Amino acid sequence: MSETILEIKDLKKSFGDNPILQGLSLQIKKGEVVVILGPSGCGKSTLLRCLNGLETIQGGDILLDGQSIIGNQKNFHLVRQKIGMVFQSYELFPHLDVLQNLILGPIKAQGRDKKEVTEEALQLLERVGLLDKKDSFARQLSGGQKQRVAIVRALLMHPEIILFDEVTASLDPEMVREVLELINDLAQEGRTMILVTHEMQFAQAIADRIIFLDQGKIAEEGTAQEFFTNPQTKRAQEFLNVFDFSQFGSYL
Repeated sequence: MSETILEIKDLKKSFGDNPILQGLSLQIKKGEVVVILGPSGCGKSTLLRCLNGLETIQGGDILLDGQSIIGNQKNFHLVRQKIGMVFQSYELFPHLDVLQNLILGPIKAQGRDKKEVTEEALQLLERVGLLDKKDSFARQLSGGQKQRVAIVRALLMHPEIILFDEVTASLDPEMVREVLELINDLAQEGRTMILVTHEMQFAQAIADRIIFLDQGKIAEEGTAQEFFTNPQTKRAQEFLNVFDFSQFGSYL
């Protein structure tokens, strides 16, 4: 059994009087690919933002490698380096070219050598088929290219965990596959990943475990096969009934 790398204990998050996460507890194993599903507004993206330190929490704890990352400024900077995040909106700096976007974080936040980081960045750009775009600016890239750059940027920080928040939601259909294939390659390497996605076919193919959220709580969890073929709760059944699984083939 793989060791637990991330533990969430009784996590509570509200926006004003509106509770978003209501006592959520979860453990993530090293090398595990966990997909979080659920209806809009159930707290999926908010959970990822809490894990990455982008949102403060009102209760509970988050432990990375057995150490709490809550309420400690030093630990906050540590978690931002150890838990990478790829956003739906890319979050690339428009005034920097691709290569500058990639090397800024490792140099400024981690104090790494510019030559070493640049060499690694170029190798990763070649891997994702974007080496010829290293001098381009974000406005010159397609959505799929921007998202691949954003994934490379996360990888360059050498995170222990990578969070993906609806990374294909803003992409044209023909660009979705190239991004999902890259994420699948990372999964095959044994990387620990937590994904929020509306791509059910992809979730079914890649997930070691499905977490189904409803109203800020875990309503159901299980393997992808268990969840998609035999959901146990009425809410999960209602959620899946929206999708036409008879049309699903091999996605990857």
